[in-house]
Amino acid sequence: MTTTVPPVNTEIENRKAEHLRVCLEEDVEFHHVTSGLECYRFSHCCLPELNLSDINLQTTFLGKTLGAPILISSMTGGTELAKLVNTRLATVAQRYRLAMGVGSQRIAIEQPHLASTFAVRSFAPDILLFANLGAVQLNYGCGFDECLHLVHSLEADALILHLNPLQECVQSRGDTNFRGLLSKIAKLCQQLPVPVVVKEVGNGISGVMAQKLIDAGVTAIDVAGAGGTSWAKVESERAQDNKQRRLGQTFADWGLPTAECLNSIRAVAPTIPLIASGGLRNGLDIAKAIALGADLAGLARPFLQAAVESEAAVDELVEILIAELETALLCSGHATLKELKGSNALQRVVAG
Repeated sequence: MTTTVPPVNTEIENRKAEHLRVCLEEDVEFHHVTSGLECYRFSHCCLPELNLSDINLQTTFLGKTLGAPILISSMTGGTELAKLVNTRLATVAQRYRLAMGVGSQRIAIEQPHLASTFAVRSFAPDILLFANLGAVQLNYGCGFDECLHLVHSLEADALILHLNPLQECVQSRGDTNFRGLLSKIAKLCQQLPVPVVVKEVGNGISGVMAQKLIDAGVTAIDVAGAGGTSWAKVESERAQDNKQRRLGQTFADWGLPTAECLNSIRAVAPTIPLIASGGLRNGLDIAKAIALGADLAGLARPFLQAAVESEAAVDELVEILIAELETALLCSGHATLKELKGSNALQRVVAG
């Protein structure tokens, strides 16, 4: 769908607006790498001995009770369109008791008057809400005080630090100094009064890296694997020179598939709170991710597309996701997410 992005006045606001425009209007999906979830299917249970009304999607994550294991993944903020999007998303998240993250709040540090574009707590007083900052900004002037300010200004329950080395390499004038970040993340985990969640932005987190992050004190991990939106493609679309454009095209399909990330992290960390995101597009994908060991499932682009249309479109999307997830549980013979996660209902399909 085509969306008109209102004009903006500064470079950083322009970047935010361009990210929205490109994600909505351009082909920025992975083409050759998928989430890997299509490689799995459920064993069908023809007689589940359940009523659909018996299905219970309620879960708990980081101490908060959710109506369904759905995270409206971190997307945006910093522009008037972003404010509208965040307001609509938060309103629906409150209605269904879903978790929600906002986009990177770096702009709110540099331009405090734009903090209101992220402020959604008044619309969603009870949801699990995540503040968000690029981890690399810990090497560019942001520290404990700035992170605490972002958490407090949003009234957030936790802070997401996102890792995006590929995006920063492709982005014109990106912040590419990732040296020494692990120790800074560890220090922040000790200092902040709220949990720290680390996520990628669509290229995945391996089991080896997850273990390092866990050892550093991270409370939860969002794998954000390959298979959905390629931020190398996004930055290539808005590149200001041919080199950056070529970089984005070359690395358009770089990353670890989401299913592979889930398997490798669960192999080394069976109990770490785990979010699956990256290429999830429906409730069946959510069910597969839960069966592979995720506690929560995040979607971004489907929610963005709905939110720019209307609050009603977001509401309809959630209803569909829930219906798909409930159907997957019923037809695989599980009444709860706990049963699904602990089952062997998911089988890997042999290609060919």
